[in-house]
Amino acid sequence: MDQLAQMNWIEAVGWLASIMTVACYSARTMLPLRILAISSSVCFALYSFVLQLWPLFYMEMILLPINVYRFWQVLSLRVKVDHKTDKSSFDFSIIKAYGKKLNFAEGSTVFKKGDGTDYLYFIEKGRISIDELGVEMVAGDIFGEIAFFTDAATRTATASCIEQAEVYALTEKQLMRLQFEDPSFGMAVMRTITRRLLDPARKLPVRSEYSNQGVS
Repeated sequence: MDQLAQMNWIEAVGWLASIMTVACYSARTMLPLRILAISSSVCFALYSFVLQLWPLFYMEMILLPINVYRFWQVLSLRVKVDHKTDKSSFDFSIIKAYGKKLNFAEGSTVFKKGDGTDYLYFIEKGRISIDELGVEMVAGDIFGEIAFFTDAATRTATASCIEQAEVYALTEKQLMRLQFEDPSFGMAVMRTITRRLLDPARKLPVRSEYSNQGVS
């Protein structure tokens, strides 16, 4: 009788793990997906350990830390995006975890007007000038973002280094990954573009195509 009760209990754990695994496939964003995946792995690990299903147990022991790590990444991203240094600026330093680190010497060019659109850039150190507009970007700023929100295939302005700069370059694929893992990141980028368009202090010339699109 005790053995039967134990089997019923562990069978319920197995069914619960199966339900959570199926639920993973219906999750629309990464945070609930990782929570369900972690819960499923814990239940399956318990289920397989009691029934001595060792291949399944070891598989879940491998998947569990992977999902925990990915869950931590998603939470870190959310904290980075939600944190504001002031009412109008966001901390985009999470880009460093995904982007490619690049160093530019003083006076060098990041991209020229007419170049193909390839990266969104985050400035870790230094200052970048958007030459046609006379706009200066500093550490913590992003630029080149409009390239991912328009059909234009070329840059509409030139970006050059006022001083030695360290930047992180993010591809469109990586940007989409960040936005999928936490849609609020994409919203933060859009808010940055909108703020720049509406901020009169930047004195963007209306005649410029660049001024109608943001920094690309």
